[in-house]
Amino acid sequence: MRVEIWSDIACPWCYVGKARFEKALAAFPHRDGVEVVHRSFELDPGRAKGDVQPVLTMLTAKYGMSEAQARAGEENLGAQAAAEGLPYRTEGRDHGNTFDLHRLLHLAKEHGRQDALIELLYRANFAEEDSLFTGGETRLVDLAVAAGLDADAARAVLADPTAYADEVRADEREAAELGANGVPFFVLDRTYGVSGAQPAEVFTQALTQAWGGRTPLKPVGGGDAEVCGPDGCAVPQG
Repeated sequence: MRVEIWSDIACPWCYVGKARFEKALAAFPHRDGVEVVHRSFELDPGRAKGDVQPVLTMLTAKYGMSEAQARAGEENLGAQAAAEGLPYRTEGRDHGNTFDLHRLLHLAKEHGRQDALIELLYRANFAEEDSLFTGGETRLVDLAVAAGLDADAARAVLADPTAYADEVRADEREAAELGANGVPFFVLDRTYGVSGAQPAEVFTQALTQAWGGRTPLKPVGGGDAEVCGPDGCAVPQG
């Protein structure tokens, strides 16, 4: 069974939601049969690459809330993250364009290191002092290497704005086609959808329902046609 997760590194509920989903998955009896794929979704796709501002400033400008409301929201998110065992800096974080991060995640997917990299990117954005958005190429390459990627390959992706750009845009188009207008958004076997950072119990229910609802293949035609298998191919005797 495949679970696809649309998310953005700048999304705090994606950070929390990933932890809640993984708690449910860890206890799921068929967890070894579940493939998890991370998909791209930008919360702020129109933001210029060099446009970086404090999170509190972004929240007050984008949502029209007061600074006190923005601070209260961050404190609430910090508490929610702590309940899942996640570190979260409620002050001093900044916000910027995440397109390059998604391109690197597609590189990581090709090398089987996608989950490792997204975990490091989340921690860097929500828990560490060094900014993801003002540290330049060096900061991102260091994180890619820590996730098990080749430094030169990561540099090459960052140097070429077209690298994996189509893959990011394809993920975003697909999210729109599936009706996702916010993240995190979880799709189980392209049959069940879970929106938001739901409690682990909801993810457990979704996993159980999706696993039980899988439809076995219905064979068409007889079962006596020639096939190739681990022991070789059947060769008709003349």
